[in-house]
Amino acid sequence: MVGCVVGFGTIYEQTRYHMNLTIHIFLEQRRSGRFVFNPVAEDVRALQEEVRSAFGWSLEADETSAREMAQHFSEPEPFGHSAWSIASRHLQLLRLQERMHSAKRLIVVGAGSESIVAHEFPDALFVAADGAVGAIDDQSRILCVVSDGDGAEHLDIAAQSGVHIVLHAHGDNRDIWRELVATWAVFEQPPSLTLTHQSMTDYDGMFNPGGFTDGDRALCFIQMMGRSLDSVECIGFRTDSVGPWSGSTNPVRKLEKLAWMRESMRRLGVEHYLINSEGE
Repeated sequence: MVGCVVGFGTIYEQTRYHMNLTIHIFLEQRRSGRFVFNPVAEDVRALQEEVRSAFGWSLEADETSAREMAQHFSEPEPFGHSAWSIASRHLQLLRLQERMHSAKRLIVVGAGSESIVAHEFPDALFVAADGAVGAIDDQSRILCVVSDGDGAEHLDIAAQSGVHIVLHAHGDNRDIWRELVATWAVFEQPPSLTLTHQSMTDYDGMFNPGGFTDGDRALCFIQMMGRSLDSVECIGFRTDSVGPWSGSTNPVRKLEKLAWMRESMRRLGVEHYLINSEGE
């Protein structure tokens, strides 16, 4: 296919240049010992298959959703935006990683959180689990939102404000993520994106950080990004009730899913971050 001439070269040549720049930056970071992505522990990733088995969900559905997302975002200008190309997304991810590592305090906000007044948390930056982004009153203090797309209007507000979205593909949300990215694509400034999945296949420009719910996947993502979970704080992680920032859901089924979040957090070594009905 012939690319359109832009400046001194084609779209293809510009994409190749940005990809080479991405590789150069990544290799320089590896040589300096900074910000290398951590491998995902086998028992953390294995939980995804255990969850599929427990709920009767198919791996094929997860694979289909991930494959379709990868295909849509493999173009030089996915949904009309070069900023969503593989090379550009990788550069955005590296910038996010640097901010994550440099944060003096890193707080992960779950759906059980009360409203958060950001200035009451000096030097803190936040990672929000899906709709819990609505709990935080200052969008500029939010590093990213980890979401499978059911965060209702709170997710769209964050995206329109330019918050980095870590968007997840699974077998039950194919229509949801397609609708979301089509909506965000018409924003004057679409959000930066990182794409995740829970399949067994590797896809260019996508990651499987482990985890199941948005909350424990956020912790898995932070660990994959190379920041120790010993140095993070958590607010609103609970398994005894459905949080106020959860999307529309079946309460009984949601509690079953939260039990798996507990198990995921146990495998991550951070079960102590959970709170119960007594607030302990």
